[in-house]
Amino acid sequence: MNRRGLVRAAALYAALIAMGWCALFPILWALSGSLKKESEVTSPALIPADPQWSNYGEVFELMPFGRMFVNTVVYAACVTAGQVFFCSLAGYAFARLRFPGRDVLFVAYLATLMVPLTVTVIPQFVLMRVFGWTDTPWALILPGLFGSAFGTYLMRQFFRTLPAELEEAAILDGCSPWQIYWRVLLPNARPAVMVLGVLTWVGVWNDFLWPLVMIQRQDISTVTLGLVWMQGQYVSKWPVLMAASMLILLPMLIVYAFAQKAFTRGIAVSGFGGR
Repeated sequence: MNRRGLVRAAALYAALIAMGWCALFPILWALSGSLKKESEVTSPALIPADPQWSNYGEVFELMPFGRMFVNTVVYAACVTAGQVFFCSLAGYAFARLRFPGRDVLFVAYLATLMVPLTVTVIPQFVLMRVFGWTDTPWALILPGLFGSAFGTYLMRQFFRTLPAELEEAAILDGCSPWQIYWRVLLPNARPAVMVLGVLTWVGVWNDFLWPLVMIQRQDISTVTLGLVWMQGQYVSKWPVLMAASMLILLPMLIVYAFAQKAFTRGIAVSGFGGR
């Protein structure tokens, strides 16, 4: 490698290290602060002199964290399952089935990605009030259960990359369109399913605006709502608040640690370019 190549490589690695540090420093600061005393929470030292592990136990004393954690897991699991099923089903229809107006309908559906989330909050809230679902788990589960434009686009693009021979062989074997989707194409779309599942799970887990609008009771609230309520009541307990933040972040780190290889592979072969 010549001198110019070494300089480019060094600059690239320096830039990557700088971006990685900018992304990781807030997490390291929160982890450090969660182990400090209230009097030293503003100290610039990242390693506490006397780690206060009791801050994590105090989180469970000040808020029903266990209940909120279970609620969030249930909401995220239901919405993720619904998104994966309905988005993959719609993606299969748009990618492999031929029907009048298919492309026009897909473009119109895709155009909903341009609508800001805040524009749809009030109409959805009115619908939830009409159905009588405000301040109930249904208000958190049902609006996101039946798919999304992004998920449908992701699955459609991946289904378009699968060889047509798979579908032709299934038709020769007498498979119906549903059997082709369920038994042939969907098992081969696991990378895209993993990407969609992880992104949906993270999105629901971190969602704050919609639960804030719909939920008032603590017994059905999510961990993000619990953290905000806790901040309002115990604003001076920054180490405990940081401990709660780390507890909320921990499941996401575990999910990504187990799904990292499948997630990165799914991103690489999701077929965003289509065929």
